[in-house]
Amino acid sequence: MKIRPTTPADYSDMLRIWESAVKATHDFLKEEDFLFFKEQLAVNFFPQVETYLLLDDQEQPVAFIGVHGDMLEMLFVDDAMRGKGIGRYLIGYAIHELKITKVDVNEQNSQAAGFYEKMGFRVTSRSELDGMGKPYPILHMELEK
Repeated sequence: MKIRPTTPADYSDMLRIWESAVKATHDFLKEEDFLFFKEQLAVNFFPQVETYLLLDDQEQPVAFIGVHGDMLEMLFVDDAMRGKGIGRYLIGYAIHELKITKVDVNEQNSQAAGFYEKMGFRVTSRSELDGMGKPYPILHMELEK
């Protein structure tokens, strides 16, 4: 596996990965909100953070992360690759190489919240609305020191 910084040329692969991951893990998301977020990704979200693409042994994109400062903003793994240690690999990279210490996660995405807890993050606070003002509660988590 190889991690490299992304370019706008990678956005189509990132959108494919995002869609696969979200459809598998975000069953609480209304269809209209799914479409809204999908439309925003390449225009407003990807350019605002440092993004890194994970390539498998055949150089195919299978996951990506996005960070801003010490905050993990995105971690998405293609659904076909879930359960193979890719998320653990990426979070390790984000913690050790990119020095992230914080992550926000949808409260309804219990798999992700549990994953981050296993990786050493603890809930420090909760917001009733997400960053776009939509009714998806967010857990604010920090890495235990």
